Amino acid sequence: MTTERAFTPALGRVAPVRFYDAVAALTRERRWRGLVVAHVAPRPGEAIVDVGCGTGSLALLLARVQPAARIVGVDPDPDVLAVARRKADAAGVVVDWRVGMGDALEEVGADVVVSSLVLHQCPPAMKRAILAAMHAALAPGGRLVIADYGRQRTRAMRLAFRVVQLADGRANTQPNADGALPGLIAEAGFGDVREVEVVPTMTGSISVYVARRVGTGAPALGV
Repeated sequence: MTTERAFTPALGRVAPVRFYDAVAALTRERRWRGLVVAHVAPRPGEAIVDVGCGTGSLALLLARVQPAARIVGVDPDPDVLAVARRKADAAGVVVDWRVGMGDALEEVGADVVVSSLVLHQCPPAMKRAILAAMHAALAPGGRLVIADYGRQRTRAMRLAFRVVQLADGRANTQPNADGALPGLIAEAGFGDVREVEVVPTMTGSISVYVARRVGTGAPALGV
């Protein structure tokens, strides 16, 4: 589902999309992306939706680790999706790429929803809307795994995080730095919310959060 809302580009106000993968390397992305995949532990036949998939690095890694899973990459920016498609074609990996906003997911009955480096760019109301949409997209018992800038616990990490705040705006990023994400995830209806990893980087610390959709009810339509 596509919306016409404005969105923050992958590199915020700093640089064009073509530089995204090079800049992302500064965040120790191989480390935290590997941790995300480990916590997802993708299984054959699962539907896994990557919200704000950007240039597709996480979606492609999930597809390589478990080729029998169905991976759906959603992003509002056609330019980054063009990069993602080229990377997938070059790697011979199949991913279902979709243009859309993270707060406007259809109820797809996903087994797992993942997201990386998205929520810190969003205003608080948008963070809540995206998390609510993630909850709606998951079948009961479905898993959520998010990697994003979390509480910046040390002076060094708070100083490093200022680069991100310059790119994406203090109003959007400060709630993450203050440790708001676990509460927002729980507020969206998720249970068993945990911060399971913290990875220090040159741009601040990135946390990995896991949670589950609790409750019962009829699953939504499959992807």
